[in-house]
Order: sequence, then C-alpha cells, then structure tokens
Amino acid sequence: MSVHRRLDVSEVGDVAVVHFVDRKILDEQNIQDLGLELFQLVETENRKKILLNFNTVDFLSSAALGKLITLDKKVKAHGGTLKLCNIRPEIYEVFAITKLNKMFDIREDEAEALEAF
Repeated sequence: MSVHRRLDVSEVGDVAVVHFVDRKILDEQNIQDLGLELFQLVETENRKKILLNFNTVDFLSSAALGKLITLDKKVKAHGGTLKLCNIRPEIYEVFAITKLNKMFDIREDEAEALEAF
C-alpha cells in the first residue's frame, strides 16, 4: 500500500474511495503532487474502480480539472471505471460549463456512486 499525502484512500469492497486532504486545490505544486498520487492508484496499485469523493473540497482550479481528465483516460486505458461524487454546486457549475459533466460519471453522494459500480 502506497503512502498518500494529498489523498485519503479507503476501500469499500473492491472500490478505492478517495477523499482529498486539501479543501482548496489551487496551488500548482499541490496539483502536481495530487496528480501523481491519483495516477499511482491506477499505474502502480492497479486500482480498477475509483471513486473520487469531493465532500471536503471547496475550490478546484482548472489545472486540477486537467489532472482529472488525464486520470479518466488512464483509468479507461487500464479497463477501469472512475466515478465522482459530492461535488459542491459551485464546482459542479465549472464541470457543466466545460461540459466535463458529460465526460465524468458524477453522482450525488458516495452511497449512490458505490451502488453504480
């Protein structure tokens, strides 16, 4: 099991449930670290089902959205599934404006997302 600094990863069945340590994902270095840790879940830990729970996140930069897009591609390339949940309305609006809400499987809460795997 890898050590994560920016993520809190737990297991629910065969799903890796990821909570973010930072409330504001804005700083470039933090986003780089976050991306590496997220990619590690797929590339090193070979996780096939990943749920990103945004319940602790208040702000998210566009650079962080780029990491999520890359993560989605990596998960799909490894034959896995990525879901997102608990996105604040302000952040969801950014997903909607950029049409990323069509790309990602976004669920209301963790229970609904886990059920959808």
